[in-house]
Amino acid sequence: MTAVRGTVRRVVSLVPSLTETVAVTAPGLLVGATDWCSHPAGLDVARVGGTKNPDVAAITALRPDLVLANEEENRAPDLDALRAAGLDVLVTEIRTLDQAFRELERVLAACGAPARPRWLVEAEEAWAAVEPVGPVASGGPVGPIGAAGPPGATGAVGLPGSAGAVGLPGSTGAVGSLRSVASAGPRGPVTGVVPRGPVTGVVPPGPVTAVVPIWRRPWMVLGCDTFAGDLLARLGVRNLYDDHPERYPRLPLDELRAARPDLVVLPDEPYRFTRDDGPEAFPGTAAALVDGRMLTWYGPSLAEAPRVLSRALRAAHR
Repeated sequence: MTAVRGTVRRVVSLVPSLTETVAVTAPGLLVGATDWCSHPAGLDVARVGGTKNPDVAAITALRPDLVLANEEENRAPDLDALRAAGLDVLVTEIRTLDQAFRELERVLAACGAPARPRWLVEAEEAWAAVEPVGPVASGGPVGPIGAAGPPGATGAVGLPGSAGAVGLPGSTGAVGSLRSVASAGPRGPVTGVVPRGPVTGVVPPGPVTAVVPIWRRPWMVLGCDTFAGDLLARLGVRNLYDDHPERYPRLPLDELRAARPDLVVLPDEPYRFTRDDGPEAFPGTAAALVDGRMLTWYGPSLAEAPRVLSRALRAAHR
């Protein structure tokens, strides 16, 4: 664990989930955040660039007592530059829900905030009470994105020209956060259920299998060892590529279709899948449009994520 020198009164966060965590738990502590940090709404702090291309000079000028980072979201050279500037940097690693809970407590304790705020207790209780999603009917409807709210209120809005990750064309970042490849522009929740064509059969009782695209052109999906994959597993949905050697593999669409998933799970970030953009690529397969923030963020949203995600998944095969 990073040793923090003295009392922490000023924090810069380079991780949207951790930005929301600190802002909600210890208001007034946060002095800087990335351009991707969209929650909580109305956050009024200095912006210090992207998760993959933070402005080291701007961060240093804010004189933070602690900089919060993540091994997937942020690049090691940037964190090394911050340390070289004399700043304390706490780097988290979050690839499972249990790990998220531990790391959130560690972050809050380092900030001098309550290590177990009410929202964190509620999140643990909510996930402990999860009931897995049942079998899926092939060729079912498209389920709605689960979270309600104003347009653009969920997830991180992508910035044109931001440094990318996960190896997308033109990206300059290393394999890392899903959010770094987000599509630009605001978006609202999809609330309709769209018929998907003829039902071709009913999957017998058993685990619900899924393919989880995070991008198209090229198609990329959740692979092994991901936080989002762990959440889906707890909800009773098994990612068919959870044993792939890569965390976010690029795979041809024909291969994804040939995997014959019970369900295709389409989050609205980093790629903004909608009922008109994504489901049509998987004819005859039930599609669940889910709130990307609920699936990929590890912060206060964890308290409502089980309900929101379960609702969207169940809507896809009701």
